[in-house]
Amino acid sequence: MYPFSFTKVSDTRGALAAGKRGGRYIAGGTTLVDLMRETVERPDTLVDISDLPLRDVTVTERGGLRIGALVRMAEAAAHPKVRTTYPVVSQALELSASAQLRNMATIGGNIMQRTRCTYFRDVTAACNKREPGSGCAALQGFNRTHAILGTSDDCVATHPSDVAVAFAALDARVHLLGPDGERSVPFADFLLKPGSTPNREQTLRKGELITAVEIPAHPRPLKSGYLKVRDRQSYEFALTSAAVALHIRGGVIREAKIAAGGVGTVPWKLPAVERHLIGERPSKALWAQAAERAADGARPLEHNRFKAELLKRTVERQLRIVGGTA
Repeated sequence: MYPFSFTKVSDTRGALAAGKRGGRYIAGGTTLVDLMRETVERPDTLVDISDLPLRDVTVTERGGLRIGALVRMAEAAAHPKVRTTYPVVSQALELSASAQLRNMATIGGNIMQRTRCTYFRDVTAACNKREPGSGCAALQGFNRTHAILGTSDDCVATHPSDVAVAFAALDARVHLLGPDGERSVPFADFLLKPGSTPNREQTLRKGELITAVEIPAHPRPLKSGYLKVRDRQSYEFALTSAAVALHIRGGVIREAKIAAGGVGTVPWKLPAVERHLIGERPSKALWAQAAERAADGARPLEHNRFKAELLKRTVERQLRIVGGTA
């Protein structure tokens, strides 16, 4: 591990001042510390923000839900409002990581976590995300777990977060505080597809701090859930996953919010699937027809061609579970 300085702050003013000077924010440290050990990340200064007052889960004036950036994953998953209002969020969190990690890791840190691509974490391998211009070893390497959606010639790494898939499906917003004040960004715009600059992963500006993730109010009743397919049932990252939320009234689907994980360079919204469902009555045939559109635009690699079909099956299965006829 390389030398670095460490400072702890107790208010957002101190955090922003340290961040503006180039300090890296750290709370639970469940990702960043690992990357430092592996010398993938070499920050000069760590800024411990774990004492900042960003630990609340609150209902917004319009009936949405605001989750503070420093709420632990386990706390968010167990919170009564999260469990009853948006089960998809609780389920995604509970299917993420081990219990020990969920007790340490924060919501803000979770959506900021970096890819689990083995080539990114192997400092001897070519990786444009880690070292721009060096190439992408995954393109010609073993790429079974890599992305088939949102890829580029420079990067095919997946985003590993489960709860980010639920946030994307629910059209959440990320609240930020920086030297220039507050702003909020749609979750779909917060995480960036790699393009030709895979090293730039979020829309964060220098020194900005995530303060909360806000889920807007959705029509009721709203049924939702998260399904994760992985190589083993214990702690493992997704091969594919599906976050589904459906508003069904009078036997007709009025609103559909769907996103996929494990297959995209970012949590992947599925608008073609959503459009196919709106105005229709739930049925096994409808779920199958809509799921056929889940892999639109996919660019499979040599070892992950199975992912397109697996994604369709995962989306169809979760539509049946959430919408009925399972």
